[in-house]
Amino acid sequence: MTDLATQLAGACSAAFESEGLEARWGAVKQSDRPELADFQCNGCMGAAKQAGMNPRELAAKIAPKIGEHPSIERVDVAGPGFLNIVVSNSALAEQATLIGADDRAGGGAVDAPEKVVVDFGGPNVAKPMHVGHLRSAVIGDTLVRLLRFLGDDVTGDVHLGDWGLQMGLLIVAVKDDQPDLPYFDAGNQGPFPAEPPVTMVDLSRLYPMASARSKDDEAYAKRAQDAVAEMQAGRPGYRALLQHFIDVSVAALKVDYGFLDVSFDLWKGESDVDPLIAPMIEELKSKGFAHEDDGAWIIDIAREGENVETVGKDGQPRLKNPMPPFMLVNSRGATGYHATDLATIKDRIETIGPDRMLYVVDQRQALHFEQVYRAADKVGYLSMDRLEHLGFGTVNGKDGKPFKTREGGTLRLADLNQMALDEATLRIGEAGLSGDIGEDEKGEIGKLVARAALRFADLQNQRTTNYVFDLERFTSFEGKTGPYLLYAAVRIKALLRRAADEGVVRGEIKVEAAEERKLVLALDGFALALHLAREKRMPHFVCEHVYGLSQAFSAFYSACPILKDGVEAETKASRIALCKVVLHQLEAGLGILGITAPERM
Repeated sequence: MTDLATQLAGACSAAFESEGLEARWGAVKQSDRPELADFQCNGCMGAAKQAGMNPRELAAKIAPKIGEHPSIERVDVAGPGFLNIVVSNSALAEQATLIGADDRAGGGAVDAPEKVVVDFGGPNVAKPMHVGHLRSAVIGDTLVRLLRFLGDDVTGDVHLGDWGLQMGLLIVAVKDDQPDLPYFDAGNQGPFPAEPPVTMVDLSRLYPMASARSKDDEAYAKRAQDAVAEMQAGRPGYRALLQHFIDVSVAALKVDYGFLDVSFDLWKGESDVDPLIAPMIEELKSKGFAHEDDGAWIIDIAREGENVETVGKDGQPRLKNPMPPFMLVNSRGATGYHATDLATIKDRIETIGPDRMLYVVDQRQALHFEQVYRAADKVGYLSMDRLEHLGFGTVNGKDGKPFKTREGGTLRLADLNQMALDEATLRIGEAGLSGDIGEDEKGEIGKLVARAALRFADLQNQRTTNYVFDLERFTSFEGKTGPYLLYAAVRIKALLRRAADEGVVRGEIKVEAAEERKLVLALDGFALALHLAREKRMPHFVCEHVYGLSQAFSAFYSACPILKDGVEAETKASRIALCKVVLHQLEAGLGILGITAPERM
């Protein structure tokens, strides 16, 4: 199905073409002045200027031609040549019916679906996730849901950090803690125990200790560097320990991600591409893409105008618009994030064959991804326009600084989830919403409310901006919050149950009241919201839509009696049918946002 704005744009474009003008002037959008019209076309001013005509006179010619469209009740010319379009009640009723019958609830589909990899999450093995991982998790997961909803073929990859120095630090720490384990016998080729010798609690204790000690103890740091080098070289015991670290960490990660209803198709890490790195390096050397520089192997990725030497105000030479080279192999002969990320791109191309890769990673990593994408483009893996870094802002406290615990430490994501659950449970009790619901169901409802609060609070912000974390506000059932949206959905479900109990059957939708018109116009904006969210990679457009739809329903509910005594049976049947359409689309939109409404609260 097609939204009304697109249908009307077709009629307007045809009208402009009939006057010998470009079709592009027929663009239509929902009206900025809803009290005057439903939609507007502003193309007469631009078209008239280009053709040397009077815009109002042109609008007078275009208006009657547009008015012939069967969905239009009238077209008014306003101001210097605006075309204000009012659609008929019957057209709105028909559109609502089509939305209700559509699998995508009027959300549309992409014309040219793509195969996409979304790289998000990026937690490090052996480290508990913290509040900073919230944004990558929910933004990335929502984009996966959105793209799939619109017809794209999407693969989500967590891309674990499991190959760096932290692994060496952990190996040394475990060795000092449990020196008799078989993993530390250099001659032991395995097999090794299936059960991990450590828990996530152990890793959470050992890693900070080892990291802190390495900063002050050069010998200890050297042991860790040697351990990671041996692990990367394939020492069996250390590889077995690495797998234990990964298994224990992933099990913990799935709990924290599960609370937010975030999942991945692939649980790959940096270690998975290790077999590709050595042959990739040799290939890039042999093809002349990499060259030696002071003992390191680099790829020059600077463009014209970058890395140009100039003289600063202090008279000292410096680089203008510096772009550091891509470090394939450092001067010590080791590889780092540059090499693993480039090998990961190569691996995905060979195993998945995506048209595009999206990386949902903190904005502060922008330079790194610019370097990786330039290198991938230069060596012919994938062009830069197919590699996108979707950076995001930070989660801040009320002081405007990155969110911390009361003690000043970094807040663990697991603790954040629990805080949200506790607050949501409190709010449900204060509002008296749980009624006679049993404790188990009440607990599940609390989780859904907490998840809705956390996800919507994050997603409603423009992706690139920072936002202030305010759990009390986020868990409120009033205002622009996730719980408010849940309440709207639950209220409709209660209405539908009551209608069924009273024998009210959904009938033909008829649109008459002003609030009914506004509600259907809100429904009709779903496709545009999803299109903008996909095009700009900004989930907040979906948030704006579902919130606006919920508000429009609330106004309709207040102004238009649905099941009250005295309401005609035909009107009841129409309005219950309209409620069902609203729920259909509201749940579709919430599903894209990763939010599930309970049956009752």
